[in-house]
Amino acid sequence: MTRSTPAQLYVVALGSNRRGRHGAPEAELRAALAAIGGVVKVSPIIPTAPLGPSRRRFANAAALIASEEAPPALLARLKQVERSFGRRRGRRWDSRVIDLDIILWSGGAWASPDLVIPHPQFRRRGFVLQPLAAIVPGWRDPLTGRTIRQLAALAVQGE
Repeated sequence: MTRSTPAQLYVVALGSNRRGRHGAPEAELRAALAAIGGVVKVSPIIPTAPLGPSRRRFANAAALIASEEAPPALLARLKQVERSFGRRRGRRWDSRVIDLDIILWSGGAWASPDLVIPHPQFRRRGFVLQPLAAIVPGWRDPLTGRTIRQLAALAVQGE
């Protein structure tokens, strides 16, 4: 009898503000979702202002992903998808064809030198919270105990 690893659920944030081989940023997000696979639910794609010095607007979304991979393995695969889309490491706030970040994981919190879940900045980023609220409004942040809906409301209030 073969024993399989149970699927984990992950919430992945997606962003793009540069055309790539798949087309406009919105098309890059759709192509990235197809490349990732295991998609259970996807938020609407929202246009957002950039952080930092970039002048190009972003297309942002979030996806609920089912995977049998442990967090480091999923991170490695997401980084491979980024590279295959032409993402190059460089300036922190520069434009990019695709950005994929693990935000939450059904296993709760995770910390290693290369990965921290929940994503350390997600509570302050409306461009992450808005798409998350569309797909997992009741998911609780394992560190604060607040739901995504609550965190999104607090972000709007400026807390």
